[in-house]
Amino acid sequence: MLSKYEIELLPIEEKDRLMEKYGERFLYEERADIYGCCIKLLTDIKYVKERWEESFYPMSAHVRSHGRLVVISEEGEKQRVLYDPLSKTAFLINVDYYGWIKSLALSLASDILEDSHGINSVHGACVDVDGKGVCLIAPPGTGKTTHTYGLLRVKGVRAVSDDWFFVRLMGGQAVAFASEKNFYIQADIAEVWGEYQRLVEKAEFDSKGRAVVNIRWIVGKGKILPMTTLKKAILLKRDPEDKTVFNELSPEEASRYIESVGFCNPHILVRDERKTRLRRRFFREMFNSLETYIVNTAFPIIQSHKAIREEILRL
Repeated sequence: MLSKYEIELLPIEEKDRLMEKYGERFLYEERADIYGCCIKLLTDIKYVKERWEESFYPMSAHVRSHGRLVVISEEGEKQRVLYDPLSKTAFLINVDYYGWIKSLALSLASDILEDSHGINSVHGACVDVDGKGVCLIAPPGTGKTTHTYGLLRVKGVRAVSDDWFFVRLMGGQAVAFASEKNFYIQADIAEVWGEYQRLVEKAEFDSKGRAVVNIRWIVGKGKILPMTTLKKAILLKRDPEDKTVFNELSPEEASRYIESVGFCNPHILVRDERKTRLRRRFFREMFNSLETYIVNTAFPIIQSHKAIREEILRL
């Protein structure tokens, strides 16, 4: 599973040239605290700056950045994503979809944490069910967001993250931590779960039907947690040829599946052999500590969601 854009790796000399080229255009400079990493946004686009402030917790201006994200609109240029792994600087040229921008910021923090601190990231959702963590990990378009918001309607279920979370493996357990201040919803979520109609009515949606929202408006502050200890993982796939709604997987089966779909993350900045080994080892260790299932979302939403709620989570 690859992203809808190509990531070009840059030598640091080219990074320096681009910073000099675009340096005078940075109207906005914002620092985000992404699980302890200071990621600095440099941009000339007001909309991006405003969405960034809604998405992430701020970091003090006195803290030096660990990584930088340069988001620039350049007339006559094609859409490009360029990354210098040495200085941890990414250039997003004519990337007008904020969902990709925030995901690349998270991927930048992940690149730093993965190498320097042994902290891994998962492009997936995470909820807490009566004190036990459950993550939903899936390739794009297989229903991760829909099923996550469906679970948040249930008493005893609280949200940690709807799209990306960080994991520390400690004492044979996988502890998941939130990554963002607010969530990123789809405009059609209320068509599936009517409880979210008020949230949709308040939101400002972009051209792709997405919006950054404060989910606390609907579920309440008590339904949001900063962390949880994972006990179950639910992987999603969409396979019309498979007539099975769900199956339990061994750690080896789960590891093979997630690697076969690019670790369910189309926004990974560096995909070399060393990084692949790191991710392969992490997911194998994580799945060894969890009950893991795979759910086929080719069936109607109600049917696959019933399997998640009743058969897997016993809700």
